[in-house]
Formats: sequence, structure tokens, C-alpha cells
Amino acid sequence: MKRTIYNDEHEAFRSVIRDFVAKEVTPYFAEWEAARRTPRELFHKLGALGVMGFDIPEEYGGPGETSFKYQAVIAEETAAAAGVSFAHYSVTTSIVLPYLLKLANEEQKRRWLPGIATGATVLCIAMTEPGTGSDLAGIRTTAKMSEDDTHYVLNGSKTFITGALNSELCIVAARTSPATPEDRRAGLTLLVVPTDSAGFGYGKQLEKIGLHARDTSELHFTDVRVPVENVLGEAGRGFSYLGQNLPRERLSIAVNAVAAATAAIRFATAYVRERTVFGEPVASFQNTKFVLAECETDVSAAQAMVDQGIELDDTRELTAADASRIKLFCTETAGRVIDKCLQLHGGYGYMLEYPIARLYADTRVSRIYGGTSEVMKTIIAKDMGL
Repeated sequence: MKRTIYNDEHEAFRSVIRDFVAKEVTPYFAEWEAARRTPRELFHKLGALGVMGFDIPEEYGGPGETSFKYQAVIAEETAAAAGVSFAHYSVTTSIVLPYLLKLANEEQKRRWLPGIATGATVLCIAMTEPGTGSDLAGIRTTAKMSEDDTHYVLNGSKTFITGALNSELCIVAARTSPATPEDRRAGLTLLVVPTDSAGFGYGKQLEKIGLHARDTSELHFTDVRVPVENVLGEAGRGFSYLGQNLPRERLSIAVNAVAAATAAIRFATAYVRERTVFGEPVASFQNTKFVLAECETDVSAAQAMVDQGIELDDTRELTAADASRIKLFCTETAGRVIDKCLQLHGGYGYMLEYPIARLYADTRVSRIYGGTSEVMKTIIAKDMGL
């Protein structure tokens, strides 16, 4: 179906990204996956390209307010190129950076934003803990104020933290005061912690089913001194802050899922045209045609939903419930479509030399992180008054 969200400027940007991916990413991506980590240099190159600081005001070295459409183009082009990625790039730009843009004070912005725009500073966020999962109110990591009120002392652990090995700053959600019987969510604070701080430690690097080029680690904090100047927003209001950027985060996940499903259809279509069975191209069989027709229709519907979400995000009208609808539908659709496209590859679809295998493994987590599909259903039902 015809898409109408992009203009000539977006398409020119697409050409730049396509060339960058072909030169700087695709030839090396298998090595990055084997190493379970992307070279830090990639983010310097992305900074030089001008794509690390979307929405950072010009006075801090960024391009100013920018449509999310540019980040959507990046997702589409990396997926189209053999299912590669910019590692945890989207975590920095789509998930963590918006917290700084919304909550940082003037001094913090001048301290942090210029480095982010150039790629000298990469970001990660540490929320999830062993045993908490989606229940952020259950966070046990503590940050206690020092006797002279100059710094917090951070202790605790986090898990499933993406990109920490390549990050200079980590936003850590910690408990600075006890929860109350009336409000389990009270007392959480967001602290911006340099990853080279004394006592900031890395646990084991976690082995995942997919997304192998993105490092995912356990973190532990042992008496880490965090200056009060590094509190993001107001102390004690961390839980409410964490919910503010969830619509954009969930839209970003949906955008990536649809881009992956679109690429899967293209890979499967090319494969069945070339592969022969019983002397005939696999594409000639009715089942093949019907499966791909179903996939194309499903992805067209998901794409329309994502495009509307991008437009709503641009006008600041994307609600938490609508973002949940988009994420639920698009990630579930992508899972079904990519599975069908892998099936059309037969045994070769299970081989990692084919991009469909990477898409299959990488996309599975989209129904888990950023809020599981079950959490999305709960939010949607609540919005329906149920």
C-alpha cells in the first residue's frame, strides 16, 4: 500500500543511511555478532553522521526538534540490509535520551548533551532487577543520602541491561526512600551514573537467543557515590518519570518489528523464486502464493498502524493506550509473519547464513521487552474501562 508519511527530505536521508549501512555495518555484522558486542567506534561514526542527537537543541550541538520519522527510516534500512542493526543505538536515541531532554536541568544539559550529539557519550538505562521484571515498584536497589547531603551512595544490582559495555552514562532507577503502604511506587529516583564510577561493576554478559550484536549484561553497584547534581528530575518521582517515555519506546519497538517483517517478506519472496522443488520454483505453488499474500496483507495493516503512530508522536498525541495497541498488534504480527517466511525457506531458514534466521531470533524479544504483550493487553483493557 502507498505510504504518505515520508517526503523528499526523508528519502534523501534514507539514501545516506543505506550507503552507511552498506559500507560500515553489513560487511562486519557477523563479526560483531560472534563477539557479542559492537565496536564502540560505531557510535562515533554515527555521531559524525549526525544521527546520535535527534531532538537535542542546536545550542547543545544537536539538530533541534526532529521528527521520529528519521529514526523509523533507520529501522527500515537496517532491517532491509540482511537484518542488521546499529546495536543498541535505538536504546540511546529512542529510549534514554528523551529522559534527559525532558528532565535534565540547564547545567545537566550543558554537561551531557553535547557529548551525546557527537557520539562521545552513549547511554543505557538500568531498571530491571532479578525478580522484578515488569513490576518496577518492586525495585530494591537503594541510594542513600550521605550525611553531608552532597551525594547518594548506590547499592544493588540490575539485569538485562542492554548496551552497558558501550555506554558512558547509565540512568539508574533506585529507591531513595521506602515505599508506603498506600503507594508502592513512591520513593524511586532516577540517577545518572557514569559507568566508570568506582563501585560500578559488570556481572556476566548474558547469552541471548538473538540480538547478538547488542551486549546485555548484569550490573552491580557497591557504594557508588552519585553526586546530588546527577539526580534527574525530582527525587522520589522516578516511577512517574519512567512512564512518560513508554509510548515512544513502544512505538520504536513496533517500528522495528514491522521493518523486520517487511524485510522477511522480501527475503522469502526472493528465495522462493530461486529455489526449485520437484523441478518447479517454490514460488509457483499455490500455498507459497497464499502464504506470502497473507503475510503482505498483515504487514500492510501493521504498517498503517505504525505510520499513524509516528504521525501521532510527531504531534505529541500518542497516548499510552494507543502505543500499547500498536506494539501489541505489530509485534504479534511480525512474529507470525517471520515464522511463515522462515518456513518457506525450509531447512535453510534455520541456518544463520540466511538473514531470515537472524530476523526470527531477533524479533522474538519484541513481545517481551518494553512491556510484554500481556501487559499491553492490560493497559488496553483498562483504557476500555474494563
